[in-house]
Amino acid sequence: MTNLVSKWNFPTTVRFGAGRVKELPDVLKDAGISNPLFVTDPGLARLPVVASTLALLDEAKLPHGVFSDVRPNPVESNLTAGIEAFRNGGHDGVIAFGGGSALDLGKLIAFQAGQTRPVWDFEDIGDWWTRADAGAIAPIVAVPTTAGTGSEVGRAGVLTNEATHTKKVIFHPKMLPATVIADPELTVGMPPFITAGTGMDALAHCLEAYCAPGYHPMADGIAVEGVRLVLENLPKAYGDGSDLTARAHMMSAAAMGATAFQKGLGAIHSLSHPIGALYDTHHGMTNAVFMPYVLAFNRPAIEARIDRLAAWCGIKGGFDGFFDAIMKLRADLAVPATLPDLIEGFAPDPARKELIADMAIVDPTAGGNPVELTRQAALDLLEAAIEGRVAA
Repeated sequence: MTNLVSKWNFPTTVRFGAGRVKELPDVLKDAGISNPLFVTDPGLARLPVVASTLALLDEAKLPHGVFSDVRPNPVESNLTAGIEAFRNGGHDGVIAFGGGSALDLGKLIAFQAGQTRPVWDFEDIGDWWTRADAGAIAPIVAVPTTAGTGSEVGRAGVLTNEATHTKKVIFHPKMLPATVIADPELTVGMPPFITAGTGMDALAHCLEAYCAPGYHPMADGIAVEGVRLVLENLPKAYGDGSDLTARAHMMSAAAMGATAFQKGLGAIHSLSHPIGALYDTHHGMTNAVFMPYVLAFNRPAIEARIDRLAAWCGIKGGFDGFFDAIMKLRADLAVPATLPDLIEGFAPDPARKELIADMAIVDPTAGGNPVELTRQAALDLLEAAIEGRVAA
């Protein structure tokens, strides 16, 4: 009999809808934040959307600081600088504003600023999170400006260890933002490449969560509808960045993916993580490159599930029809077909390939793959993604 014993968690309050960023001062008050540190990325910090948001704080006479030293794949030195800014400014909470990198780092700053142990002591392993002083974690308000990672509804942040070039997941239940403002108007300015990459990240989250083994019917249901929303709306958002309806559906799908993947992720992510850590690639676009290769690899274990998913999405042909839909979506979004297409000059020697495979199989997401990701399997998938060998 199937093991029906599990543990489920679902996320926080979300104020969803166009124009709701104007409610930010009220949300901060409800969260008990009177002097927030506004954490965003350097590119976003220069845009009018940040200036207009900060103006809301000025109008409400809320003192605040701004921190934007955030790399696309945040590293420990970013966190150290952010903690210094938080402490020096006497801040009592964080506004995490932006894409996945800013959201993750903002959450990590709020978490780590009051801790005395190194951040790596709180990696998402067993009950390591219980080592933290929960009372010293500052409240967080999350305001996503992309529709991909879903970090706004997550209880963890991803941080790259610069010494080992490995991505680590830092977890604590109180890293869950107190409130999320999901305003699709904030995503309208995303360029097509970022729209595609973040959207494919949301798709990878939903798809891998749905395919992960284990009993979590609520996560499965959320993941299935998230996949449908992406397939129907990502091409629209990519083709017309001002399509607010498509942008809104994509913002929902991103949050749904991050809600669903508490069930698990898989080899798409476990291969993408070392590539991102070693080559600083866009995470969602790297997931998109690996997606068909991993789908084909997992077919023996997931074909019946994908048949059902295809039917829900209105796709004929079961697994093959779904696979073809993914390939068409990648082509329509100009997703690089191979790793050399994604990374200029990508030609790793055997030792580097072995390093990537070794990193992939110990990545915390590897255990959620429906087919065991052995070292040889990781090497084979890496070669397929280099050579473009796709066969469902």
